[in-house]
Amino acid sequence: MADVIDLILKDHTWFREQFAELDRLRAVEQPDLDAIGAVWSALATKLDLHADAEEEIFYPQLLRLGEEDPQEETLDAIGDHNDIRDGVAAAAQKKVGSDAWWDAVHQAREANDEHMGEEEHEGLADMRLHAPAALIEELGRAWTIYFAQHDGTTTDGVDTSDKDPEQYVAEHSTDRR
Repeated sequence: MADVIDLILKDHTWFREQFAELDRLRAVEQPDLDAIGAVWSALATKLDLHADAEEEIFYPQLLRLGEEDPQEETLDAIGDHNDIRDGVAAAAQKKVGSDAWWDAVHQAREANDEHMGEEEHEGLADMRLHAPAALIEELGRAWTIYFAQHDGTTTDGVDTSDKDPEQYVAEHSTDRR
């Protein structure tokens, strides 16, 4: 059965693997810019889709059910998503392989690393402890449907703009239990 927490963690593993692949491709004497661009293109798209999926599927439920300061966790997560989006957007404006491009990729990576660590220790753990198993599976199905609808090759139709964290929390907070 689909478990949203496991699906999010699988994405986190994939992100780490893809950033490591960029390191490997960069480290060779004659870097293949086409290969680097291809890895980054898939990674950048998935970073944006993952953030949107979390904002659509996961964080509204964390706000409803979390017990370890879910509003603070969510404010931080949306801010992290904005930082990741900013790095992805900055890289899109630069020539693949240039110093400025690598700086933008590094910006996205640093923000993503911070986000994943915090999310794994806070939001995901909070949901695992406090959300009913049936809800975690229901969210997993929604996650699977989301990615079936967004094939991973484009963010067309997805809002990849920065979100105001406080506005997001206000709009998605409901009466708790």
